[in-house]
Amino acid sequence: MAAPLLRGGEMVLELSDYMSFGSFALQAIGFYCILKKCGKKPWHAFIPIYNDYELAKCAKREKEGRIMVLVGILEAITDLVSKLIATFMPGSVWDEFFIMLRGAISICSLVYMVRIYVGLCYVFGRRRAWIWMFVIFQGFTTFLWGVSKKFMPVMAIEDEKGVEDSGIHAEEIEQGLTVNIRQRSTSEFFKKKILLRDLHLTIPKGHLVLLLGGSGAGKTTFLNAVTGYEKADATILLDGHDLYKEYESMKYDVGFVPQQDLMRANDTVLMTLEDAAAMRLPESYSRKERKKRVMEVLESFGLSMLANTLVEKLSGGQKKRLSIAMEFISDPSLFILDEPDSGLDGVVARGLFEKLRAIADSGKIVIVITHTPDRVADLFDDVIVLAKDASRTGRLAFYGDIDEAKEFFGKDSMEHVLRAVNQKEEGGEGRATEFVSRFTYEVKRKAG
Repeated sequence: MAAPLLRGGEMVLELSDYMSFGSFALQAIGFYCILKKCGKKPWHAFIPIYNDYELAKCAKREKEGRIMVLVGILEAITDLVSKLIATFMPGSVWDEFFIMLRGAISICSLVYMVRIYVGLCYVFGRRRAWIWMFVIFQGFTTFLWGVSKKFMPVMAIEDEKGVEDSGIHAEEIEQGLTVNIRQRSTSEFFKKKILLRDLHLTIPKGHLVLLLGGSGAGKTTFLNAVTGYEKADATILLDGHDLYKEYESMKYDVGFVPQQDLMRANDTVLMTLEDAAAMRLPESYSRKERKKRVMEVLESFGLSMLANTLVEKLSGGQKKRLSIAMEFISDPSLFILDEPDSGLDGVVARGLFEKLRAIADSGKIVIVITHTPDRVADLFDDVIVLAKDASRTGRLAFYGDIDEAKEFFGKDSMEHVLRAVNQKEEGGEGRATEFVSRFTYEVKRKAG
């Protein structure tokens, strides 16, 4: 807002002051009405900075809203410091620095506000061309959308509690994995955010299991909780042993292969496995025993002929086999892989999954995340489907064999199953809550 003029000892406001105030008033009224339409507390519209966060929730862009609050606070602090420097140190280097900093913050604020407007257009079923109206005539456009009955949300703003818990837990099995995750939460933006809730299942030995779920459904969080990497409010039992309580003695029983290959390009295949053996095998192993285990794994994964080949000379499929072999060196009972077929063609990927099938058949539990499940679906015993319910919490939407999954979701492929539980803004059908509710009901019914 432009500085007021003093004329005859009286303060006189310029036209730009009235225009700025008018725009602010229109925007506040618009915010109030939009929040009311979306089922939020409308009076939050009059809280500076925080009102952007509430608008973002209406637009299903809560993440952008949190960033906008932080940017708003930073902008206010920077503005205050800038004014102090301009008053006491005019023309200094710091004065110029804060001018540039304020400009950078303003650009950042604009970028995230545009993202919120994109979400708002989606929720209200309007074309993205309206974004330009918001940017150029923010106050007027916000007022129009808020006051006019022609602008109404075309979808529900999911801020409910979501599907109620099943109230049961998985009975322990002696040979296999028992998972009872009551809750996995974190603190986010001054409030508790529940990432996962009410996941109860058992996986027998010898099973190859597909882990399916859209972005943000909680796949990684689930795996981290199961392996003990990030503990949840849960009980995880592997062959009857508590993984959380006995983590130090059981960590060699769990193998995890990340999506990215973690190998030194200038090492040979043999050196890579020898280093893995030194890190993954218990200290009780003698040097002779370590070497024997390395040779066994080389042979098992078809890498014996490549023992002296540099990692950088390997093909994509060979690198992935080596990456898996590095974790398999400790002979884990539970083997988890995150997109092992990433970047591989169909034939090579198929061969890799046939190897995982063989590992499972040897008495291991193998859990796999893959974004191309249908080309190898016949190799899996079961599928775990995770989805976000109405409260945006990762829940169990299904657990059972592949054919049962297709029947439950009424789909003919795993990719179509995934599309069914994905949010509409992610290109899905947005039916996650429906299926979580149905599966929870079925579990409770079977439990009696």
